[in-house]
Amino acid sequence: MKKVVVKLDLHDDKAKQKAMKSVSSISGIDSISMEMKEKKLTVVGDIDPVDVVSKLRKTWHTEILTVGPAKEPEKTKDEKKDDTKKKDPNQQIEELVKLYKAYNPHMTTYYYVQSAEENPNACAIC
Repeated sequence: MKKVVVKLDLHDDKAKQKAMKSVSSISGIDSISMEMKEKKLTVVGDIDPVDVVSKLRKTWHTEILTVGPAKEPEKTKDEKKDDTKKKDPNQQIEELVKLYKAYNPHMTTYYYVQSAEENPNACAIC
C-alpha cells in the first residue's frame, strides 16, 4: 500500500473531475482525494507512482510531493531497539552493492582494453 501526493496545475472543477477520472483508470487504487485549495491529489493503493504521474502529465503540469506507505505501522519497544543498532559502514556498502547488482544484473564489473600492438588486425590503415 502506497500513498502518493501529487501537486497539479488545475483551475476549475471540470479539470479536477478529468484528473480524478484519468487516475481512477489505474488498477489497484483504494482511494483518491483532491484538495483544490492546495491543488494536491492524494492517491492511496497498491500502485506504481510512475504510472500515476505519467497519466497526469499527459494533460497537466505535475509535481510529485511525497511517496510513502499508506499508514506507518506502529513499532513496539523491541523493534525500536533494533533500529538503534548501527551497522559497520563497509557492511552497509556491501549490502547496497548486492542490492544494486540484483537490480541491474548486466552491470559490468571489469573492463578489457586491447591495444593495436596486441592485435595486428585492429588497424585498417598501416
